[in-house]
Amino acid sequence: MIHPTPSTRAPRRTPAKKSTRESHTPTTARPTARSLTALREEAAHCRACPLWRNATQTVFGEGRATARIVLIGEQPGDREDLTGKPFVGPAGKLLDRALQAAGVERRATYVTNAVKHFKFEPRGKRRIHKKPNEQEISICQQHWLDNELRLIAPALVVAMGATAARAVFGRATAIGKNRGHVIKEKELAGSVTADVIVTVHPSYLLRVPDEDRDAAFQQFVEDLKLARTYAPA
Repeated sequence: MIHPTPSTRAPRRTPAKKSTRESHTPTTARPTARSLTALREEAAHCRACPLWRNATQTVFGEGRATARIVLIGEQPGDREDLTGKPFVGPAGKLLDRALQAAGVERRATYVTNAVKHFKFEPRGKRRIHKKPNEQEISICQQHWLDNELRLIAPALVVAMGATAARAVFGRATAIGKNRGHVIKEKELAGSVTADVIVTVHPSYLLRVPDEDRDAAFQQFVEDLKLARTYAPA
């Protein structure tokens, strides 16, 4: 995805200097937080891979700490990087529409990304989305995604896109061959056991040719409908 760099782009958030007692040490060791709130605070100061240097901020997951459904995407985009919230840009709006059509309330889920910093390539006034590499995916999975899943213990994980599937299963996973059904009681990376749905990332639908977009969207909705039985009554 190609994103224009807003003229009013928010400055990177740099924590103010504090006393030694209150200062934060950049996170490189794997966290052992006992709550999502504590994990989010640790992630805000992550320096485990180089992606933090150009990103505005860490974009952590958002939603219910007791959610039965966790939705996982690839990484934050331009809008997410600026706001600090996952799935609030064009792909997020499309996801909201698809969830509504599938009968799943987003507010009942937990939404996050495999990688927590926006990776991009500057080109003039634009920031061009750049796919995270294997090392970046693995580091972020071990530090943050595994711990999010450990703390939430969801019944269902929805891996949206190849990067999310790679982080969830710990290996490359073909989307086309694995979508359209629930993979039961899968032991995921991080020793969490949950059912899994594999589907496309909503940003993929934004790139589909106009004549195929409605069909692709409906197929995405059908994948998400598989999650309805996991939603709270």
